[in-house]
Amino acid sequence: MNRLSLWIPALSMTLVSLISYIDRNTLALLAPTILKETGLSAEQYGWVISAFSVAYMVGNPIWGRLLDRFGLPLGMAVAVGFWTLASVSHAFAAGFWSFAVARAALGFGEGATFPGGLRTVVQTLPAEWRSRGIAVAYSGGSLGAVITPIIVTPIAAWFGWRGAFWFTGLVGVLWLVWWSVVSRREAIRRNAEHAAALSRPSFADPNLWSFMAVYALGSMPLAFVLYNTSLYLSRVFSMSQTQIGALLWIPPLGWEVGYFFWGWVADRRGLRSAASIDEFRRSFLMLALLSLPLAVGALVGSVPLLMAMLFFAMFVSAGFIILSVAFATSSFSTAHAGFLAGLGAGSWSAFVALVMPLFGRLLDARQYGLSFQVAAALPAIGYLLWRLLARTRIKPV
Repeated sequence: MNRLSLWIPALSMTLVSLISYIDRNTLALLAPTILKETGLSAEQYGWVISAFSVAYMVGNPIWGRLLDRFGLPLGMAVAVGFWTLASVSHAFAAGFWSFAVARAALGFGEGATFPGGLRTVVQTLPAEWRSRGIAVAYSGGSLGAVITPIIVTPIAAWFGWRGAFWFTGLVGVLWLVWWSVVSRREAIRRNAEHAAALSRPSFADPNLWSFMAVYALGSMPLAFVLYNTSLYLSRVFSMSQTQIGALLWIPPLGWEVGYFFWGWVADRRGLRSAASIDEFRRSFLMLALLSLPLAVGALVGSVPLLMAMLFFAMFVSAGFIILSVAFATSSFSTAHAGFLAGLGAGSWSAFVALVMPLFGRLLDARQYGLSFQVAAALPAIGYLLWRLLARTRIKPV
């Protein structure tokens, strides 16, 4: 089997994360229009995002455990089928509760995204390619954030915001057809049954908590930029929905570039061995410091400069995700890769559920400076928690 063929499973997970972020970002992109037509406040919108985040938090470890135990082919087909229906259900929403229920269903289904991606990478690629494989599998999320404004904005202009959610459903169906072919590969069909014989990572282990803290808080600027930028541009710069759509592909491009850059860095530095703990310390500290410039975002009066700042913030957040997953897969057995990925993404979602109503309230109160400052401070807090909790036990894998 040639090298390109080996990457097809990981590329299939790129498509999964791409679709999941098109689904979730469609609401964020169209928020100004939807809030205007439905009468929702920014705080209510924050609670709708929290409904997604809580369900996503719950779904991640559940799907991770199911994928580790029962395998990728059926598990990913069921998950994507479920969240495709949930995405289409947004087209029928009319108020706070209907959006919250639709969003919660979408969040639970999409909990399989990153557990499926990491499970596929460790199952189909050699260890020396692992961080780059994670970057490929996860990069569909950032790519989805890049292309959603480009694709969904004209669809919403032609068919309305409800038509945009019918489009997201169509994309999900197309992936299911693709997966019905690719999932026949032996490397994908291989069950991780040996995972059942191994004890799962213990919640008594400080390394597990340090991983969740640095993953969740380190990448929290992603949520701030993804879910609040459209409202910020609308309210502060008086931009129309079309103008916002023409800009919102720029910040997530930093996320996309960051995945590949930090994946290359992790593999290059060999962050898989006992000697790498000092590298993790230095790397997480550097990322925490690089997150701080976001604090002055509200002082930026130039839209191009603001886009550059948000681009850089998402680039740095990608580093937290890649390096924290490298830390987790170095500290624990990769037999439980899906479960570990679920804990990472689930912990991120838990913090999003906590802070999104706060960000919404700050936006309603026009406390824009404080919202940027909170987003910039969270990665530093994540780094400090990691330093407090992390132990030097790193096992070669």
